[in-house]
Amino acid sequence: MTSSVSQHQQHYRHSMTGKPKLGTYEIDKTIGKGIFSVVKLATHTITGINLAIKLIDKTRLDAENLIKIYRESEILKKLHHPNIVRLFQVMETPRLLCLVMEFLPNGEVFDYIATHGRFSEDQARVKFMDVLCAVDYAHSCGIVHRDLKAENLLFDADMNIKLIDFSFGTHHLESSSQPLLTTWCGSPPYAAPEIFKGEPYVGAKADIWSLGVVLYVMVCGTLPFDAQPLPHLKKQVLSASFRVPYWLSL
Repeated sequence: MTSSVSQHQQHYRHSMTGKPKLGTYEIDKTIGKGIFSVVKLATHTITGINLAIKLIDKTRLDAENLIKIYRESEILKKLHHPNIVRLFQVMETPRLLCLVMEFLPNGEVFDYIATHGRFSEDQARVKFMDVLCAVDYAHSCGIVHRDLKAENLLFDADMNIKLIDFSFGTHHLESSSQPLLTTWCGSPPYAAPEIFKGEPYVGAKADIWSLGVVLYVMVCGTLPFDAQPLPHLKKQVLSASFRVPYWLSL
């Protein structure tokens, strides 16, 4: 659902509690920041449900990034899966694009592993299935993510994993009639070899490579490919040079 926020609502109003409001949402603390956006914890004033509102400053985006942001919102409107973050509403002012989304209170998989250590293999089987189901569903809808990584996997209140951030997502069907993708996307340690080579690629196959890196991170607690600088990382990825820890049950 897309709606425009009226002129007098372009800046926060304040509720009786003294907290700023945007439409029917009472704005609380900042829970995330990006280069051109900020994510606020918010409460729906009628239902009392906690939500996350991503506020994107359109005036700071060039045409390419603006297209990417609108594309992400259109993709999220189409995806309805228990392991993909839900988009409830899109509001827009001349300056801001506001995405009202499901609040995922237990943070990133990346931060969880940094704090608690790697998953056991039994834990990883369950958690990785959450990720697989989300990606498989997106692919079945003709959508590829292109930025799969532990930082884009968040835990909900029940510690189920949900996939977020489709800013690099695009519609792409693996068929001979559709051209291959060419845009470099995502985080280099998760990027497929064909992307490093600068070759046209099939989006779904690139996602599958990234899934393998995610699984490695879950069970090993580290990245399989982490060389620096970028040319060394490229060499490591293209040679498939990574360590298999002794504790894995291979």
